Amino acid sequence: MTLRKLLLSFVFVVLCSRSSYSQWLEISNVKLRREPTELAGPKIMIEYDINDPNISPESPAYVFVRYSRDSGKNWQLIPMDSLRGNGFDIVEKPGHKEIVWWGTSQTSFADANQVEVHVRGIAMARIPAGKFVMKSLPGAGRDESKEISPDPDLPLFYMAKNETTISMYTDYLNEFGGEVAGWNPRMAREKRCGIVRNDDGTYSIKPGRENYPVTYVSWYDATNFLQWCGLRLQTEAEWEKALRGGLYLDGDALKKKPNPMPERRYPWGNESPGTDGVFRCNFDTEDDGFPYSSPVGSFEKFGSPYGVSDLAGNVAEWTIDWYSTSYHAGLDGFRMVRGGSWMAVPAACDAITGATQLPLKESSIMGFRAVKEPGK
Repeated sequence: MTLRKLLLSFVFVVLCSRSSYSQWLEISNVKLRREPTELAGPKIMIEYDINDPNISPESPAYVFVRYSRDSGKNWQLIPMDSLRGNGFDIVEKPGHKEIVWWGTSQTSFADANQVEVHVRGIAMARIPAGKFVMKSLPGAGRDESKEISPDPDLPLFYMAKNETTISMYTDYLNEFGGEVAGWNPRMAREKRCGIVRNDDGTYSIKPGRENYPVTYVSWYDATNFLQWCGLRLQTEAEWEKALRGGLYLDGDALKKKPNPMPERRYPWGNESPGTDGVFRCNFDTEDDGFPYSSPVGSFEKFGSPYGVSDLAGNVAEWTIDWYSTSYHAGLDGFRMVRGGSWMAVPAACDAITGATQLPLKESSIMGFRAVKEPGK
């Protein structure tokens, strides 16, 4: 056995570069080693460096780990309840991290050469617990039964700062190879998406499309991707609070930062997206510089009070909520979509306008982003 193979039997290193994980946070120097414990079962130590200087308690990273025991043929998410340490789930500081992976049924590897891990991170915004002004109504206000009432007091949650990108989604497709059902031929359209399925069952990105939001995804596609990450879709209420901000931007527990515009119409305020020739989001005009969708974060300057980008325009976003009325309940399965898109007029990019779509719908104007609840 060569020295290199001997070392690999104890340590497997995966380098995750920005080029291969565009819009994932930069993670490097990933190391995995197995150590015995006094309880007769091994534990796995995972180390890595996360170097983004913008990571903070208000703008943390969500970090998840997937592993393969058969040289990358099949991958699984390591459950959060199997992990300990300072480098998984919500990470509030950049630097060197170490995760302890417990669970003998998962970590009793016959050959450490066969073990690979992918550590990925998503930039999140912390949305503190507390009340906010919720003006939209469930089911677009058509719930004649009046059985559903909006809850303006939400617990702490975290929301992805950006919409899910083409490069992130392509990583997901490639981990499953030709078996995943989350791709359709319209995704190959370069101006509206840009994911190509190759003859060998892998997927590639048309050059320059890496940081655009993924489109042509159904509600089920979005949900499957987020389950792959250990995350979920946002509710309508979470989406609206992330756009407007709570009554106190630091939350009801502290109440030191009153929201100056708790009833704002758009993430930045009440000005229409193109007022005075200043383009604040990507909507139905080419004067904003984008005839179709724009790279995520292109209008970061006009993000929400918590620093969430593109809640107005670019691509409309799937939510977890049903279109629920006394007439439709249990019949059609429509889901609510929020935020407007690159084809929407300015008024349709506001805080309360919603649309309904069947969950199987795949459109060039719809995408999604991630939400994380603490401890889940």
